[in-house]
Amino acid sequence: MVMKGTDMKIAQTPDDLETFDMDDAYARWLEQEGVPVIVDFAFEDLARIELGPWERKGGSGAIINIPNDHLTNDSHLVEIKPGGKSEPEHHLYEEFCYIISGRGATNIWTDESRKQTFEWHTGSFFALPLNTWYQHFNGSGDEPARYISVTTAPPMMRLYNDLEFTFNTPYQFKSRFDAQSDYFSGTGKLYKSRVWQSNFIPNAPDMALWGWQERGAGGINVMLEMAENNSRSHMSEFPVGTYKKAHRHGPGAHLLILSGDAGYSTLWTKDDRSDLRKADWKVGGMVIVPGDDMFHQHFNTGNTRARYLAIYNGTMGLYKPRANRGWLADKSVKEGGWQIEYEDEARENHATFEADLAAHGATCRMKAFIPWCTGEVGPTSDRET
Repeated sequence: MVMKGTDMKIAQTPDDLETFDMDDAYARWLEQEGVPVIVDFAFEDLARIELGPWERKGGSGAIINIPNDHLTNDSHLVEIKPGGKSEPEHHLYEEFCYIISGRGATNIWTDESRKQTFEWHTGSFFALPLNTWYQHFNGSGDEPARYISVTTAPPMMRLYNDLEFTFNTPYQFKSRFDAQSDYFSGTGKLYKSRVWQSNFIPNAPDMALWGWQERGAGGINVMLEMAENNSRSHMSEFPVGTYKKAHRHGPGAHLLILSGDAGYSTLWTKDDRSDLRKADWKVGGMVIVPGDDMFHQHFNTGNTRARYLAIYNGTMGLYKPRANRGWLADKSVKEGGWQIEYEDEARENHATFEADLAAHGATCRMKAFIPWCTGEVGPTSDRET
């Protein structure tokens, strides 16, 4: 006879049982590294963050996590001491590196007899091919070199749950890297929709960009494809006295500020914006989007054009699948997307912007897009040169 649910007795577990602790390989790795872990999403100046000893990386460092249990990536802030070098390593997580200050070189190899070396300096940006060996060298004997790398370490370590496998698997991803002589030459190829394929950007703050009409106010942009990574990046720049449309996407997008003498980002989740946080930035700052339900917006309040480099995990929802690629983050919420058009934004949003501009002696140039703007007409096309 089959018993009805109401007739069944539910067995209770004894009170004296031990609690099962889930193993977290990423947390275990953080403990083993022994470097400072910073949990935040807004940093006005990465050059001023205090670091702790991290000799494996060549000097000192810190690991940055966003305040979100679902970590799609993290970032490693590293300083190589004068004349120093990192220990050779390889790993099964993707990594992008941006040079904050200093100069040096990196060796990349899968075969020690065929090492490739490329030089870098302040403003260089590159991707480390998956599971290749690499070693960084500071080219100065007097000054430290500081860089930030954005990695997919958290989800990959948790997926494998085996640090030995993560750091010591010998498999070579030859479809991603086969030691081509021009792999880090700085050359590249432009594709439709502002896509630039390259593995090394010698000077990101000065790289050519193209019009991005959908994000508004004369902004320009390039979408980067590097090292066959699932993680991706892009650079955007917007004119003096303007700001981008508010939008949202998945968590973990790291925005590194490459140019602009003043600006800020706002982030919020509630419709009434009662939880809004204003994060001021300048060159060398960083803002990370901590939640997939978090709208955010970027404002240039200085007297020079502002540019940022965004690095993010490709699985976080910015893209549709490769076969039908497209951004939801620049499609209006009224059409099922994740972007708030200028005409739909909160009115106090623009008032705050104009007040900040005045404090920096700059003029608002949003009259073509915001009817209640008290400034002037600035960019009116998809690109301002």
